[in-house]
Amino acid sequence: MGMTDQLLGSGRTADVFALDDTWVLRRYRDGTDATDEADVMTYLSEQGYPVPRIRPAEPGAPRTDLVMGRLTGPTMAEAAMRGAVTPEDAAVILARLLHTLHALPARSSASPTDRVLHLDLHPENVILTPEGPVVIDWATTEEGPPGLDWAMSALILAEVAVSGRPEAAGSRAALATLLTDATVDVGATATDHLAEALARRAANPTLGAEEVRWLEAAEELVLELG
Repeated sequence: MGMTDQLLGSGRTADVFALDDTWVLRRYRDGTDATDEADVMTYLSEQGYPVPRIRPAEPGAPRTDLVMGRLTGPTMAEAAMRGAVTPEDAAVILARLLHTLHALPARSSASPTDRVLHLDLHPENVILTPEGPVVIDWATTEEGPPGLDWAMSALILAEVAVSGRPEAAGSRAALATLLTDATVDVGATATDHLAEALARRAANPTLGAEEVRWLEAAEELVLELG
């Protein structure tokens, strides 16, 4: 990476730099190995799922680095805040992305019911490009039951809905629509997928203390609307 590469943004664990007009580099600050993430994204791209293009790593490149195709467009969250997309429409897009993802066969699991899971699919991880929505940030991807993916997305929306932030009302509306479109009854699986999602969020080291305090109310909201 050259000294002139432009920092495009920083997330909780990684920084994204522009390499040129076509490619960006995402580098984990905490030493996370991006190899498995790249492999999953390559597999999904081959299956026709909307993910950024992946460029093979150059010999000797740090395993923390992931070079991806540069995307044009706002995140779904940014578009919703500007009123370019309604909370309900955003939820319909999220639901469609989850449905499509879980319709694909698992990459490596021998279980016939397992699927590739994103486990962090929410409006900030969807880019609304001119060609359509593209899902980014596959750092938490695993293979497992689709219900866990639905529960995690619902819980994350619920966290914002109970937060008191300006986008709280929109997140509540999006959550209600997402739960209506879900292929699993998230409320009925409170001792299974929703409980697992809650435990994972509570253990997430990138969440602040205030965000952790929202989790109980967020769980209650998912059960109420589900």
